[in-house]
Amino acid sequence: MSDNVIHRLNGVILERGSKREENSYTCYLFEKGVDKILKKCGEECAEMIIAAKNGDKHELKNEIADLMYHILVLCADRGLEWGEVEDVLAERGNKTNNLKQSRETDKNS
Repeated sequence: MSDNVIHRLNGVILERGSKREENSYTCYLFEKGVDKILKKCGEECAEMIIAAKNGDKHELKNEIADLMYHILVLCADRGLEWGEVEDVLAERGNKTNNLKQSRETDKNS
């Protein structure tokens, strides 16, 4: 189900981006441009972090959904097809023994 939801949402975003007739939040973001889209991505990411830290599962899932939406808008605005992102994830999923060693100075990451 979730894969289809992302693809459907991405299709709606792409359609609104190409038509830009509809008075919608998605069209508003496209009209304001990449700076506004990036600002929203940052805001939603911060809200997701706070929700995760607070342990509120309901809030967390909503903030993740908000962030995913804004990421899809960013991809559309930059001409990056969602399938390209999925390809990277699939490629990474096939890797094994790729644990990155953390630096001694970065003990919290």
